[in-house]
Amino acid sequence: MSQAKVAVVILNWNGKAYLEQFLPSVVKYSEGHQIIVADNASTDDSISFLKANYPSIDIIVNTSNGGFAKGYNDALKQVKADYYVLLNSDVEVTANWVDIMLEELESNSGCVGVQPKVLAYHNKSVFEHAGAAGGFIDKNYYPFCRGRIFGDVEEDKGQYDGVREVFWTTGACMLVNAKAYHEVGGLDEDFFAHMEEIDMCWRLKNRGYSFFAAPKAVVYHVGGGTLNYESPNKTYLNFRNSLYMIHKNYKGILPLFIFKRLILDGIAALKFAVKFKFKHLWAIGRAHANYYQQLPKLNAKRKALKKATSNLEANKAGFYTGSLLFARFFKGITAFSKLNQRLFK
Repeated sequence: MSQAKVAVVILNWNGKAYLEQFLPSVVKYSEGHQIIVADNASTDDSISFLKANYPSIDIIVNTSNGGFAKGYNDALKQVKADYYVLLNSDVEVTANWVDIMLEELESNSGCVGVQPKVLAYHNKSVFEHAGAAGGFIDKNYYPFCRGRIFGDVEEDKGQYDGVREVFWTTGACMLVNAKAYHEVGGLDEDFFAHMEEIDMCWRLKNRGYSFFAAPKAVVYHVGGGTLNYESPNKTYLNFRNSLYMIHKNYKGILPLFIFKRLILDGIAALKFAVKFKFKHLWAIGRAHANYYQQLPKLNAKRKALKKATSNLEANKAGFYTGSLLFARFFKGITAFSKLNQRLFK
């Protein structure tokens, strides 16, 4: 595979329908950039479809479906490029989307990742849950976005069209520096799927790197294509992976913070119980059980990461020192712009 400046890499698993629907926009608006489909051991006819209809697109076939994280790690080891674009297969792109992000990344010293504005494909006037206009994290390490707080998404009225440094960029569509990606070992494969990009951004920020949102680049994301937003398995992965991420990257007194999260997750579980969503309640319990089972492995990762960043100054931009839970459920705030902006680092 030849050397490219930018490689747009789409991870596919049994997604022929999405490839049929969304590859035309990627091909049309990615001129001058390499396009690669990394197939995660699909059992449908995705590969034959690509070979018949897109012979110019490079194909990498992974030997197994190891999820989002392993799928990308395995594929990107074979891609020679200065920058990767991680792109979900259920995303429609628009004119100049790559070039706008690339210009922003290269114009900011220390920047290793940029995302576009992510709007909902089925309602293009509102932000999409996964990324919206850039990702942030609060003092309890709950992720949120410009345009999305918990499950509340805002209508896009251009209110977040300004470039802004963020805490994390979405894995649905992210331009990332290839050297930086491999410097931290890529995505953590133990996550399988969900929050692995936030974890990777956090690890890179602990090395002093930065991330930006460039909303003049616009994409439309279906979302929930592989795992529905209402799936108990998604609840399990989100709660489990949040604990994984905190354990690895949190720099304070970890046992005290985990105890705090145990209480907060317990409250979330009670909310599911009140709504008779017992499968989600059970998912939170399973998430905590798995976390405790994985403590020896997580402790080793935490120790290694602490050693690797001991002489480096972390970049805390995009960190919200307030409580998103308090803002949302006690003050009724559902819009990013209504949060106290003085509490952002």
